[in-house]
Amino acid sequence: MADNTNGFQGTIGKTLADSEPHFQEPPHPGDDAPNVVVVLLDDTGFAQFGCYGSDIDTPNVDALAAGGLQFTNFHVTPLCSPTRASLLTGRSQHTVGMRSVSNHRTGFPHQLGHISNNAGTMAEVLSELGYATFCTGKWHLAPTKDTSAAGPFDQWPLGRGFDRFYGFLEGETDQFHPELVADNHHIDPPATPEEGYHVSEDLVDNLLLMIRDSKGVRPDRPFFAYLPFGATHAPHQAPESYLEKYRGRYDEGWDVIRQRWFDRQIELGVIPADTQLAPRNDGVDAWDDLPDNQKKLACRLQEAFAAFLDHTDDQIGRLVDGLRDMGELDNTIVVVLADNGASQEGGPFGVMHEMKFFNGILESPDEAVERIDDIGGPNSHTNYPWGWAQCGNSPFKWYKQNTHEGGVHVPMVMHWPGGIDAGQAGTKRNQFVNVSDVAPTIYELLGVTPPETLKGREQLPVTGTSFAPVIPAADAPATNTLQYFEMFGSRALVAEQDGTWWKAVTRHIKDTPFEDDVWELYDLAADPSECNDLAADNPAKLEELIGLWWDEADRHGVLPLDDRTIELFGSTRSDHSPHRLDRRYVYRPPLTPIPVSATPSPTGRYWNLNAKVTRNAGEGGVLWATGSASAGVSVFVQNDKLVVDYNAFDDHTIIESSIDVPVGDSTLDVRIARNGPLTGTAEVFVNGEAGGAADLGLMMRMISSLGSSLGQDHGSPVSQRYDDNFAFAGKIHEIIIELSPSTDADTAATAQAEMSKQ
Repeated sequence: MADNTNGFQGTIGKTLADSEPHFQEPPHPGDDAPNVVVVLLDDTGFAQFGCYGSDIDTPNVDALAAGGLQFTNFHVTPLCSPTRASLLTGRSQHTVGMRSVSNHRTGFPHQLGHISNNAGTMAEVLSELGYATFCTGKWHLAPTKDTSAAGPFDQWPLGRGFDRFYGFLEGETDQFHPELVADNHHIDPPATPEEGYHVSEDLVDNLLLMIRDSKGVRPDRPFFAYLPFGATHAPHQAPESYLEKYRGRYDEGWDVIRQRWFDRQIELGVIPADTQLAPRNDGVDAWDDLPDNQKKLACRLQEAFAAFLDHTDDQIGRLVDGLRDMGELDNTIVVVLADNGASQEGGPFGVMHEMKFFNGILESPDEAVERIDDIGGPNSHTNYPWGWAQCGNSPFKWYKQNTHEGGVHVPMVMHWPGGIDAGQAGTKRNQFVNVSDVAPTIYELLGVTPPETLKGREQLPVTGTSFAPVIPAADAPATNTLQYFEMFGSRALVAEQDGTWWKAVTRHIKDTPFEDDVWELYDLAADPSECNDLAADNPAKLEELIGLWWDEADRHGVLPLDDRTIELFGSTRSDHSPHRLDRRYVYRPPLTPIPVSATPSPTGRYWNLNAKVTRNAGEGGVLWATGSASAGVSVFVQNDKLVVDYNAFDDHTIIESSIDVPVGDSTLDVRIARNGPLTGTAEVFVNGEAGGAADLGLMMRMISSLGSSLGQDHGSPVSQRYDDNFAFAGKIHEIIIELSPSTDADTAATAQAEMSKQ
């Protein structure tokens, strides 16, 4: 018979009189245990906070730095999901199965598409000790094929130790029309942009509510809160008042502004006084050489980024004020950091609609300025150009995705009035620190020993190094003296040897043989911006460091080196995934909107939608829609006609059937086919009768980061022929979508676009 006594330590007699009760107390971390709040920003470069050199208004982060510690030598991985995995577990991203984004698997242990269950997150560890655990924001740590309402849910936040979750599961979302999840179910945003909605505000509202709910009833119970904003990942979107605030501020251009931020960094002591400003990256032209329209577009795109960061900083301020009002701030460890350097995905000009870049379309500034007033608002999906991204990474070169300092050297601030001596407040810490060191530091500060077994699973060792010793002492030695980096074959190693901080680094170009990669060598203490390559002067040291990189790669499970992107789609297509082998999808509404990674996309060589409906005279509405007002496809009935609006980045191809959709039962078909690399055709049929066709001048491969919905258009309206969700007033019995197998070229192009997006 199974033992159901659950650790009972009393005695059980025949009656109560000869028995002794025992009440097992739930775990509790102690009455004085501090709260922990980790705030993570996305694609935010080293220079972009005000206290790190920029002129962007970030008074709330600056105040946390002034009242706490500012880390100037903090490093992460070059991409979002790997940094998040390392941050939450205290281990190497490869070790825990997240060498790249969670959108794909490769069949090797270093890319599972989720954090290994043998690597407990901080939420899982602290929850076992009695902490309340909350997360609001971007997750991007579950296989994206599993992010629909069908699950599975084991790698969603609630499956990885969080008591509550409010946010989005994919790598990005529209800030005005987000695809939201509350706990384990999808929800609609609580308001519209016209009503003043922005998701960053919503995230902080919900996090404060979670904390108040917990502390109001259980004030004795500390909490661990994780707030990974969507900001400042594209799309760069902010309320209009913030956009107006920055009008004209960057008209001097990135060369002047970057020099000014660099000078400010030296003045603030963020970088050593003898640091060199790295030269402009390849592809970044001198500002004075740019045509007027390119300057005009670039300035407006940088203004939108600045407004977005400013607005996010205000939300951090609201969180801090809320903690202060609850009397919790003094006993809360607050850590604010970024997940990687500034993004290069905006290309040389910047983009009005980022998905154009992912489709291989470089929209000219002369074209883009025609819609310049949309930038930063609900009808935009913008990202800034390389020149502003490198400005944000000042004084470094290269960007997110690269293992040079521009990709991995980011800001980090720690604030804890109850644990940081007042005399240390506002001081800087210049010791080398890596993102994998955050969790073990928090564990040490809390007096927590990571368990060897968690939820019945043997745990991988925590390999990060606690930097707790440097918190009270600015002159304490760095605790992490050997750190590897890798991303898509780009590699680096930082090693302290006899007081010299060496860095070996190579920037790998996809499909180049790894043995042909050219390694560079730098002395970071003397040359933090990697301007003086010492490889030719000290080849023996370079070879030694490369050998150490291979040793670390073996120890942390980095191998095999892999720069592929084609597996992004092929690895998830099976009859036991949202994407069946026969590429046939059958839906019976009503259904919760389906995220983009789990929805069939009309981007292959052939795509057919078949809808069986019943309607009364005059009844119309959306049958199926995907994307947003910026780009998407909508199939709907309007004025008794079957209509397709193929919105290719606000260039609308509309097909309206020449015959009516009859009253009663009918079968409606839409067929889309590619007839060239970027062109196609679309046709509509009513009860098998051809009703019209049109050529598609641009056949999109990558449409949107927003998924599809049935019976309504759940985000910003794809079509301009309706202005709300335009729910179908009749009855949809069934919608069947069938895709033909894509060619290798189609799949490769789509995979490349998706990886560029990440």
